[in-house]
Amino acid sequence: MRHRIAVIGGGPAGLTFARVLHRHGHPVAVLERDPAPDARPPGGTLDLHEGLGQRALDKAGLLAEFQELSRPEGQAMRILDADGTVLRDWRPRPDDRANPEIDRGQLRDLLLGPLDVQWGRTVTQVVPGTRDGVLVHFADGRQETFDLVVGADGAWSRIRPAVSSVTPHYTGITLVETSLDDVDTRHPDLARLVGDGSVAVYGVNRSLVAQRNSGGHVKVYARFRAPLDWHADLDLADVEAVRSRLLALFDGWTAPVLGLLRHGTAFVHRPLYVLPVSHTWTHVPGVTLLGDAAHLMPPLGAGANLAMLDGAELAESIATGSGDLDETVRAFEEQMWARAGRWAKITTAGLERLVSPDPAEALAVFDQVQPS
Repeated sequence: MRHRIAVIGGGPAGLTFARVLHRHGHPVAVLERDPAPDARPPGGTLDLHEGLGQRALDKAGLLAEFQELSRPEGQAMRILDADGTVLRDWRPRPDDRANPEIDRGQLRDLLLGPLDVQWGRTVTQVVPGTRDGVLVHFADGRQETFDLVVGADGAWSRIRPAVSSVTPHYTGITLVETSLDDVDTRHPDLARLVGDGSVAVYGVNRSLVAQRNSGGHVKVYARFRAPLDWHADLDLADVEAVRSRLLALFDGWTAPVLGLLRHGTAFVHRPLYVLPVSHTWTHVPGVTLLGDAAHLMPPLGAGANLAMLDGAELAESIATGSGDLDETVRAFEEQMWARAGRWAKITTAGLERLVSPDPAEALAVFDQVQPS
């Protein structure tokens, strides 16, 4: 008899999990609280690593389609000093497929494919250990039971409390995001500044990073150390007030770089939270976690990759395993914890150096990852 499996969350982790099970002919219920795929902006671009995200897509049979959609040129990286001096200008070889970029929306659509997602299904609680399996409570009052519930519902997971009492904590670093549209036509100077990939500028305890997406869209990220209530006297819905505060924060930086903030549209506040580096839990039969729900870490290129590989590996183990679902999940968790712990240490240390009192630390991180 097939196991009754539900995955909560329609992000990269949950959809990869579902696609791999679908490829093996195993049914899975995908439950997503958003009412439709395009209910929220999908976010920026992702670099999918050969041994992580691309490996997951290969397990889902989607690697060739990804390679058609991805942008290898998006791996380019330019680093400037606050006065505009170019410190590094790295460009990938035409055949470099180590970490090509893809827009989150394109990746979502690729993963969705034939999946029948149940949109608008908000889960409020899961209760393991009932007579009929794991009981899932929905916001509309309905209930369903499953043999396995997989929490892939992000940083503030509603599934995590079933296995762990740990909650994310603030890193002391905040991020404010803005964007530029039709940049090549409307802001050609900024388009040249960003190039085909990303441009980053590092200062004392702050940085500005701009990253090209497809279709002439650029995402801009201001990162800085601040208390969680740094905006207490600021209306975050007041675009001009936020812009003025950010321009003051980066006062003295070269005008072309500040143009990324001057021409930004809406501003989105994203304080950076993480789970403990070695977050694990006592195994609970019938419930497990993937991605940010399991191992939320600084957003330095690893999170989505790990989430997708989590999903692919768990699904493959279930589809091809001996049939003892609980032992399969238990073995997967051990493997996931070890890998996530290694990456959490790397990204935590990386964030500390990228938003540092000494901007030279950020340059050293780049040189370690991508020697000039």
